[in-house]
Amino acid sequence: MHQHDVLCFGETMAMFVAEHTGDLASVGQFGKRIAGADSNVAIGLARLGFAVRWLSRVGDDSLGRFVLDSLRREGLDCSAVEVDGNAPTGFQLKARCDDGSDPAVEYFRRGSAASRLSPSQVQPGLLQARHLHATGIPPALSEGCRELSHALLDAMRAAGRSISFDPNLRPSLWPDQRSMVREINALAVKADWVLPGLEEGRLLTGKHSPADIAGFYLDQGVELVVIKLGDAGAYFRSAKDEGQLAPVPVSRVVDTVGAGDAFAVGVLSALLEGRPVAEAVARGNWCGSRAVQSRGDMEGLPLRHELEAFEPRRSA
Repeated sequence: MHQHDVLCFGETMAMFVAEHTGDLASVGQFGKRIAGADSNVAIGLARLGFAVRWLSRVGDDSLGRFVLDSLRREGLDCSAVEVDGNAPTGFQLKARCDDGSDPAVEYFRRGSAASRLSPSQVQPGLLQARHLHATGIPPALSEGCRELSHALLDAMRAAGRSISFDPNLRPSLWPDQRSMVREINALAVKADWVLPGLEEGRLLTGKHSPADIAGFYLDQGVELVVIKLGDAGAYFRSAKDEGQLAPVPVSRVVDTVGAGDAFAVGVLSALLEGRPVAEAVARGNWCGSRAVQSRGDMEGLPLRHELEAFEPRRSA
């Protein structure tokens, strides 16, 4: 019996979100929240009833306490989070946009506590989770984080656990595109399920069509590839099946940040429940549609009762 369903790791930052539109330099009031693609997925899975353990580091400062308090309130097991007295908690400033466009974001994370993660954090107890979710963000933060990413994927793979990987490319964090592509693909092919966006897949594989992008990873041992197609929905392909599902229509896009993380929550939660892939992708599309209609990176992530209202026949 596994103590945890899912292990997630990475950096959670404090986020100061502008209360009004306009250039960040002119904004005088901000709301304080948390942000981080990896922890967005962890929170989303916890809201759906999964037991999730979170591996990270925060600074011994007020922002670190705020991050930890926020994650614990969401139900995450933060017993593997270390408090670093020699490095600060990272944070970001996020602009407000009311027209559905991507908001400006400024990061203050260089030298953060989370960037000091290393393979020394891999303790045997962590490997008891039945699934590991990883993204391409931690390996971009530092050499230690990159080594940690490989160590966790290798250990969970050796233990026979399932692994999912979302490239979540952050080119500005890498020294050059070639090294980014090489390192991200080296991690992706260690996973069972890979979830790139279409443009990410094209950049990483050199292929153009969703089928060919998926084939690139399937040929290297990945079991399932699910590709986010934006307003065209999502495509999936495995050795046994493939298909494309239309998106869930939305009346107004409020904030696109976090939509990919919400999509991952939908897909992973359904796969971990043993649902068919098509149902998992449909759930991912629905979760993504909620995210773009909500202000904030993870505020639109559904609770279990909201999911059951969306798919009552399958949840009964």
